[in-house]
Amino acid sequence: MRRPAVRFQFRWVHLAALLVALFVAAPLYWMAVSSLKPMEEVGANPPTAWPERFTFENYRQAFADNHFGVYLLNSAVISLLATGVVLALSSFAGYALARLPLRGKSPIMIALLMISLFPTIALAAPLFLLMREIGWLNSYQGLILVYTALNVPFAIWILRNFFLQIPKEMEEVAWVDGASPVRTVLKVILPQARPGMFTAAIFTFTACWTEFLIGLTLNTADSYRTMPVGVALFGSTFTVPYGTIFAAATVSVLPIALLVLIFRRAVVSGLTSGAVKG
Repeated sequence: MRRPAVRFQFRWVHLAALLVALFVAAPLYWMAVSSLKPMEEVGANPPTAWPERFTFENYRQAFADNHFGVYLLNSAVISLLATGVVLALSSFAGYALARLPLRGKSPIMIALLMISLFPTIALAAPLFLLMREIGWLNSYQGLILVYTALNVPFAIWILRNFFLQIPKEMEEVAWVDGASPVRTVLKVILPQARPGMFTAAIFTFTACWTEFLIGLTLNTADSYRTMPVGVALFGSTFTVPYGTIFAAATVSVLPIALLVLIFRRAVVSGLTSGAVKG
């Protein structure tokens, strides 16, 4: 009598998952399809679910007329460098909070959580004044420093919880063999924490890649604008090139989609392992 009920329940779960997937995929589909439509078809009423005439003019305008390639390069350089610095800092900080006998671990973790949840808009004006004083407006290093500070707390949370899952015996064996604490972290702990590292890296890269407010505040020169800021400034006062915006948005989504697709198993493993013990 119980078997049919179980099957019925799983069918509803599958249906719910399918509906959620369609709800998420529908805007992405519409964005990609609209990027291949000519301008007059983008605003057609009723809208067309498939282009009546394919064109790559929107992509040409995004890269040739609106300097979208420069914005992509800026975002790639800033996001990759910031992610590398975040991983370097949060790895050692997370290991210290997970293993070393430090006083006040709980207040430190609470403070990190509060910092990671602090609204970015409250930091825009102070950061602008600070970067102006040190001469780092319209630069790569200014955004890299800010993005590192904003993302280190969350990365420490992820890696600290993951380091707790690694057996202490592995470190003790390395110490018996004469390895220093730094060498133990680099050669023993971090290789075991690859799923957590991938998880922290993808979250950090995504946050830097899509960040808008700080990028708009600190980098106003066109040659230093990041991808979200550049796309937002497409067009003029009287015209909004929706097709070009759709094309730029489609290209900007691809790196995140590829990262998640390639490292999806590592990300899921890192999240589930870090959630077991805290």
